[in-house]
Amino acid sequence: MSDGHDILAHRRGKLRELRARGEAFPNGFERTALAADLQALHADRDKQALEADPTRAVVAGRIMLRRVMGKATFVTLADVSGAIQCYLRQDDLGAEAYEDARRLWDIGDIVGVAGTLMRTNRGELTVQADDVRLLTKSLRPLPEKHHGLVDREAQHRRRYVDLIMSEESRRRFRTRTAVVREIRRFLDERDFLEVETPMMHPIPGGATARPFVTHHNALGMDLYLRIAPELYLKRLVVGGFERVYEINRSFRNEGLSRRHNPEFTMLEFYQAYSTYEDLMDLTEELMRQVVTAVTGGQTVRYQGTEIDFAGGAVRCDMADAVIAHTDLAMADLADPSRLAAAMRGMNLSPEPDWGWGRMLTEVFEARVEPRLVQPTFVTGYPTEVSPLARRREGDLDVTDRFEYFVAGREFANGFSEINDPDDQAERFRAQADRAARGDLEAMHYDGDYVEALEYGMPPTAGEGLGIDRFVMLLTDAPSIRDVLLFPHLRPAGGGEGTA
Repeated sequence: MSDGHDILAHRRGKLRELRARGEAFPNGFERTALAADLQALHADRDKQALEADPTRAVVAGRIMLRRVMGKATFVTLADVSGAIQCYLRQDDLGAEAYEDARRLWDIGDIVGVAGTLMRTNRGELTVQADDVRLLTKSLRPLPEKHHGLVDREAQHRRRYVDLIMSEESRRRFRTRTAVVREIRRFLDERDFLEVETPMMHPIPGGATARPFVTHHNALGMDLYLRIAPELYLKRLVVGGFERVYEINRSFRNEGLSRRHNPEFTMLEFYQAYSTYEDLMDLTEELMRQVVTAVTGGQTVRYQGTEIDFAGGAVRCDMADAVIAHTDLAMADLADPSRLAAAMRGMNLSPEPDWGWGRMLTEVFEARVEPRLVQPTFVTGYPTEVSPLARRREGDLDVTDRFEYFVAGREFANGFSEINDPDDQAERFRAQADRAARGDLEAMHYDGDYVEALEYGMPPTAGEGLGIDRFVMLLTDAPSIRDVLLFPHLRPAGGGEGTA
């Protein structure tokens, strides 16, 4: 029966028989051991040792392999830890129980097996069953064992099947958990307080991005899914929590691509009495610790390139980086008309209301960012594109801000925070003016946040770091969809996008 509908009908027939017996989907089976634990505990015990000192084991898992040989059957069960083989014989189980297992069980079913550990003649640790139970009947056939889900879109759409079939996929998401756990450890050891802030905001803010809009019926008002937790976390710094962090879900109403998902995970943290330079040092330390803890070393191979976290990251000014990687000179960057002409020569399209800072940033993102393969901090971000960052003393056109790049991608964004309420109000007004002119990504004016600053916020630096991109790096994943358990996707057949 190769046709999927025929297989489904055949398995449903088996399920009907089980239902008629009152044995469908039983509960209460007590597993006492995981496959990997058994393999580790008994790794040094050979066939004779196991026979001399019988050890009982009760395992449960999904049937991944099955070989029926008359009155004996081998099945391989997979649980969360790994796999173990089980040996079923009619002489041990009785004719009726063995016949049920032979006839009603299929690959994909979840079963419980109790018995005694043995080794086969080939040396494989095996549970010789004396009691078996079908716990869950699988109605749909699994993909062919040696190929799994080879179609990447199918992997993303049916992650549950991908996880059943792919150890690589399971390992990737265990790595994701390890990354988050290690980040927490790093910050907790430095007396940061983990907090939770609202996911629905009355005013979108904390980043320049287009928000998702919803409506609260009881309040009779629109709310926005957060694009960043920044302004709430800084309110906590005003309140006296001098070191805070949140590992948060944020939402941005932007396109789908290999680098972007509208729902994503960020680490955001703030430290009072610190500067953006302090956070660059802290970020280097964080990256080294997490990379070492998760991978066992300080180099990572990503898409064929070795990334080295052992040494210090390169630090450079944005303007210097543009000059180093393009044909532009400082005189070109200082003259808005010449910079606009240079952009058009690069097939970039400056908007009429863009100032020097926005144009410089666009050139940097298009021509320089993809070349920053090894860990690099870029500083000197223009004030025009940094509405929440503190202006640099002696040069008010740029800010005390950095972005951290690895493998040609931005991983983190940090800066010394504005704690001058009048300066922040002026920046908000400029953003609100852009919004009024139709900029869907511009921030709104947040009067409550300005009022919070009027109570006084100590000198503070803050940073956001993308968890998804970090996991992509450590698992050599080419697409963000590979590191999200359930990524957002276009309707079937819509393609992945290239933005």
